[in-house]
Amino acid sequence: MLATILRGMVLATGLGVLPAGAGPALLFEAGTGKVLYAEDQDNQWHPASLTKIMTAYVVFEALKAGKITPESKIGCSELANSQPPSKVGLPVGAEMTVETALQALIVKSANDVAVMLAEAVAGSQDAFVEKMNATAARLGMTRTKFVNANGLPAPEQVTTARDLAKLSMAVVKDYPEYAPLWAMMDVRIGNRHLRTHNGLLANYEGADGLKTGFICDSGFNVVASATREGKRMIAVVLGEATGRERAMRAASLLEHGFQTHGWKALFATQSLDSLPMAEDAKGPMTMRQAVVSYECGTRKRRPVAKVHKRKATASADAPPAEKAKPEKKAPAPIGKAAKPDKAAASAGGRAQ
Repeated sequence: MLATILRGMVLATGLGVLPAGAGPALLFEAGTGKVLYAEDQDNQWHPASLTKIMTAYVVFEALKAGKITPESKIGCSELANSQPPSKVGLPVGAEMTVETALQALIVKSANDVAVMLAEAVAGSQDAFVEKMNATAARLGMTRTKFVNANGLPAPEQVTTARDLAKLSMAVVKDYPEYAPLWAMMDVRIGNRHLRTHNGLLANYEGADGLKTGFICDSGFNVVASATREGKRMIAVVLGEATGRERAMRAASLLEHGFQTHGWKALFATQSLDSLPMAEDAKGPMTMRQAVVSYECGTRKRRPVAKVHKRKATASADAPPAEKAKPEKKAPAPIGKAAKPDKAAASAGGRAQ
């Protein structure tokens, strides 16, 4: 179904149509940093699990420096074990290798594993966050601040589409040897088979990474990469109401890039560094009332009795009934993102 929808989006984009989105967006050439499309690129936004791109980058630096190796064993502390989903769910004291941990971090978006890696590299999550912010400053991510290693709800944890683009360009350029990690569809850890949240990898031609993210306040985010005929495009999409709309908007941006980069090269274009800072750049807002999600309380689950009744009466080969699409609500801007309630942080405020 998603593949069919994306093909429709590709056709529309080929005709010059780019759908309006809920939040900031940016499209650029990975090799040059040339910006092909930008919308609210300097508005601050909650990164959710896009945070883990920086977590991985700092771990890659530690691997390069020889502080750890892919075979190094890292343990699950009480803090790591206490993290809400998405997670692997290791008990306190259990171990895994750094190599497996990176796979779980990127493919499963495991919040517990992000803390395990942070503690292994820096001794504590707080010390690791200092490294994250120092790296962000070095990369020119001027409107970004990290307060945890996994992207779980925190009002102060903010970034922008431009800053995420700079980070993505750096991780692709500086650590090409880890490219296969970003393109992995699934990973097995013990008896568990963990699958990616990034549907573009299976449904968009040339898709080869990077990462999705979601919490109630951020909406559905993605940094999506695709390569065709040696040309690599990266799209940053923030604040979509559903995972499907996130994939659709990212696919349309990528297709726009592949269709137009040739003639746009004839004209002067801005880069991630030279694009002027937006004078009206805004602070973070919340998508909590606009997203369509069980976890955020904006999408009702079907009563169990009705589900059982349907299973009992439906024929084995009958197609499932089409779900009604919930009505969208407009996002509510706020000066400072509302702090998620306890239920959302533990169950629904998932950084995934």
